[in-house]
Amino acid sequence: MPRKKASVVEPATPETTEVKTPRGRAAQRPFPAQSFEEAMQLALAIQKSAGSNSVRRLTIFNAMGKSPESSMSRTLIIAAGRYGLTSGGVQSEHLQLTPDGDVATSDDVTERERTKARIKLAVNTVEIFKQLYEQFAGQKLPATPILEDNAVAFGVPEHQKKECIETWLVNLRFVGLLNVLSGVERILTTEHALEQISSSSKPAAAGSRTYSRSSDGNGMVVHSDAQFDRLCFFIGPIGDASSEYRQHSDLILEQLVRPVLEDQGFEVKRADEIQESGLITKQIFQYLLKARLVVADLSYHNPNVFYELAIRHARNLPVVQMIRSADRIPFDVNQTRTTTIDTTNLYTFVPKMASYKAEISNHIRRALEDPSSADNPFSALTVEQ
Repeated sequence: MPRKKASVVEPATPETTEVKTPRGRAAQRPFPAQSFEEAMQLALAIQKSAGSNSVRRLTIFNAMGKSPESSMSRTLIIAAGRYGLTSGGVQSEHLQLTPDGDVATSDDVTERERTKARIKLAVNTVEIFKQLYEQFAGQKLPATPILEDNAVAFGVPEHQKKECIETWLVNLRFVGLLNVLSGVERILTTEHALEQISSSSKPAAAGSRTYSRSSDGNGMVVHSDAQFDRLCFFIGPIGDASSEYRQHSDLILEQLVRPVLEDQGFEVKRADEIQESGLITKQIFQYLLKARLVVADLSYHNPNVFYELAIRHARNLPVVQMIRSADRIPFDVNQTRTTTIDTTNLYTFVPKMASYKAEISNHIRRALEDPSSADNPFSALTVEQ
């Protein structure tokens, strides 16, 4: 009697691997769990270390200062694979750039070639993103409910439509397909986006940003009326009531940060809004160490902001950063998620508000959905030790 062949179990691919949420549920998405820019960090690290050659998974994550077995690292591998940037799954010994991933991360190609590859991977590789783009390319950016309705019509589950549209918009903006024309934000055709790039120009070296995830909890006791589990503490340059600092901080807080957080069920507080009795400095420390989330505006390079940010980092708690486009992100914190906002021109800032909100919301979701993993300068040092 012939022997039966033993069945072979194929290793999970990035397309089929499930990512566990903090509650242990399998998060099935018809789109990657990270934005294209986030997934690019793995591809850029591979490009820097090995070029188009394969590299050991353990080696590349060690170079990135990350644990190769963490849930965030697994999610990064899966997302990079789903975008077509890399080959090799979460159990693979080696990872490697795909041909398109090589072009998308290379400094040895023209900016036009590099942008074309990024557009292909960020939009056309993911079916739902491709369908949405084909539906709206060349048009003014529709209202969010219209986009969400189309996502559902294309097969996105109702509870994932918001995340889908936010990730899609962040991707469009990153690859240059979302821009302000004639005073409104428009979704450009690929040809239009590429026409704005000189075919002979070399791309600037790709910047590298990774994204913070954190754990919660400490032993401080604070006023009982502060609902820290649904609290976001906003830190930024405040200044006097009539100062440019205050006007900037009020604009960012009221027009971008607070609407996004309140839509997610959070209360947002800034230091000047703390009304509990007691020493204000002590209360700021309590909010930094107890709030579930901190959003830090690094604009104007205010020293108090960086001091407070360091306290938050030392406890490995969730942080989302933002900064004016007029300011440079300092080296020590350029590895943490940062939304760059152009406030130099009212007529371009207002049309971009919807995409800024989508990016901020996307970053907040990523920071909160995996509280067991941290990624900031302090946590990177801990990993090395």
